[in-house]
Amino acid sequence: MALDYAVIAAYVLGMLGMGWWGMRRATSKSEYLVAGRRLGFGMYSGTMSAVVLGGASTIGGVGLGYKFGISGAWMVFAIGLGILLLSALFARRIVRLKVYTVSQMLDLRYGGNSSIVSGAVMWAYTLMLTVTSTIAYSTIFNVLFGLPKTVGVIIGGSIVVLYSVLGGMWSITLTDIVQFVIKTIGILFLLLPISLVAAGGFDGIQQRLNDPAMFDVSNIGVSTIITFLLIYVFGLLIGQDIWQRVFTAKSPRVATWGGITSGLYCLVYAVAGALIGTAGKALYPNIANKDEAFATMVENLLPTGVRGLVLAAALAAMMSTSSGALIACSTVAANDIWRRKTDVHSNRMFTLVLGVIAIGIAVALNDVVAALTVAYNILVGGLLVAIIGGLVWKRGTRVGAMASMAVGALTAIAFMVIDGVLADSPIYYSLSASLVTYVVVSLATPATDAAVLANWERRVAGEATEADEDEELVNA
Repeated sequence: MALDYAVIAAYVLGMLGMGWWGMRRATSKSEYLVAGRRLGFGMYSGTMSAVVLGGASTIGGVGLGYKFGISGAWMVFAIGLGILLLSALFARRIVRLKVYTVSQMLDLRYGGNSSIVSGAVMWAYTLMLTVTSTIAYSTIFNVLFGLPKTVGVIIGGSIVVLYSVLGGMWSITLTDIVQFVIKTIGILFLLLPISLVAAGGFDGIQQRLNDPAMFDVSNIGVSTIITFLLIYVFGLLIGQDIWQRVFTAKSPRVATWGGITSGLYCLVYAVAGALIGTAGKALYPNIANKDEAFATMVENLLPTGVRGLVLAAALAAMMSTSSGALIACSTVAANDIWRRKTDVHSNRMFTLVLGVIAIGIAVALNDVVAALTVAYNILVGGLLVAIIGGLVWKRGTRVGAMASMAVGALTAIAFMVIDGVLADSPIYYSLSASLVTYVVVSLATPATDAAVLANWERRVAGEATEADEDEELVNA
């Protein structure tokens, strides 16, 4: 285990070193929040892949494969589809807007200030997304050191908070690139082939399991698949953590093709995680908690040194999503909720405080998939209709958007309380209520002012002026 410890220690020290280096570059709000909007194809694609494939996608994805077989790929597969659709349909327009948050986009489209509602919903989503990856740290530190969950969460969370606070988006981008490389090697090129070989290949897995359902793509349930598609495909279209990465692209072309490349990578990662979990079920059929399948396989299948690299890959997956969600959460809090003039120092303070809060919540929760579902139910149920409606329907109004956001978010929360977090009803009812509210209230209220729509069209066409960007920078 000494070599494993050395590998993990080198990884952690590297992350902190990049945080310190990023601090020297993050000298302005633009650099701190969106890396100066300067990322090229390679860095953009790598950091987008890193931010969407976190602890829930890795630990949770393998766990779903352990329980449902190849059908367990659907959750991460839906995430990949979401990135593909976002990149193909909306990324160019998002880059041209030259804003910092989703709420600023809503203000441009509808006029006035909608951030009281949209900012609150987006803040809740990004905070819970931070929590999901922070929860997952405990499994890695338990394997390495036998540490209890609380200690593992505090250690892992503190590392992420520290380098995120120091360098903002520049630190996160640099660490994401390293994390992307490590997770690709550790998960796709090491754990996947080793686990399949250990289980005797596909024939060996089938013989050990003797359960055809494990190779049925619909084994997880058609209703669950539909829910995954609704939550994650739509969630990836509108999440602040994802949009904030789109804002970092240096051009619309980079945002489009870099994002498409990232989406395709996610589809491969989805299948890999499900196959690893299926092999784990064949090898270790009596694991009580499916989310422990990943750590169990790493501990028992891999030699020392290699085990450290794969555990570092898991940490990379968790930290990339956690740090991206944390910077998004602090950006929303400072810009859309606090709404006062801020500088780099105050943005760092927001990141620090919210990071500590996320660690505290993670200590209290257990199920990473459940926590992620809460985040996406609130996001999609609350904001999807207002955001997509604003992009495709000119008759949508600010009052209609705000009403749909409030009704959708409250409906999602209500049905999660009534029917349970993992039930299908929260997303179905919240989307339906939000859509009906948006259409009815928009038609019942005066149309958006022509001047507001004209300014919106100008920004969507990529005609933002230096004065426009300066105004958003002051607000951010």
